[in-house]
Amino acid sequence: MTAALAASAALLLTACGSGGGDDDSSDKIEGAGGGGAKASASADPSGEAGKAGRPAIKLPSSFKMEFVGWTNSDPKLQAILDDGKEALRADHAAIIEGDPDASYVKFYNNPTSEASSKKWIKGFVDKDLTLVGEARISKPQVRINSTGSGILFYCMDESKGSTKNLKTKEVVGTPKDQNPRVQYQTRLDRTKDGVWKTSSSTTKRGGC
Repeated sequence: MTAALAASAALLLTACGSGGGDDDSSDKIEGAGGGGAKASASADPSGEAGKAGRPAIKLPSSFKMEFVGWTNSDPKLQAILDDGKEALRADHAAIIEGDPDASYVKFYNNPTSEASSKKWIKGFVDKDLTLVGEARISKPQVRINSTGSGILFYCMDESKGSTKNLKTKEVVGTPKDQNPRVQYQTRLDRTKDGVWKTSSSTTKRGGC
């Protein structure tokens, strides 16, 4: 993501690493490598709004995020999936809102991860870019490691997503020389209120 920002030709949808990754092998999930309008805090498709003060995040019709297979029979693992999904939606909603300091970004991230997310969001805002099209997020794999942290892997397909310059109206998709599929590796930690906040996040283009 840093390289894409420097190139400035097209900012991809991929989130940059938040707070650095955890190389501990216990955090790895076997087989994980295989898999202009304003955003507003209103209807929450996950049904989690109101629980522990969770903010509801709504994306505009100009940008859709499709989550495929984000269910788990274990309630605790499902809670990690739910909050991990909302953290990703929060970052993208903040770009569309043009607000790196959005309260919902703070809500779903621990301080170090929040700082990294804000820097990523600001990269779009400073260049007058918003997000259009759609992103497909699939193949989630989730577990709880020996320290009690939630470990969540998933794949994001950016092939139908683009950036749009709010001033020039130019729409730019993922460059042809870039793999549109990105693997996310995130760690989440549970607060006393039961919210699984993102502590760290790294991405690997072509890792899915």
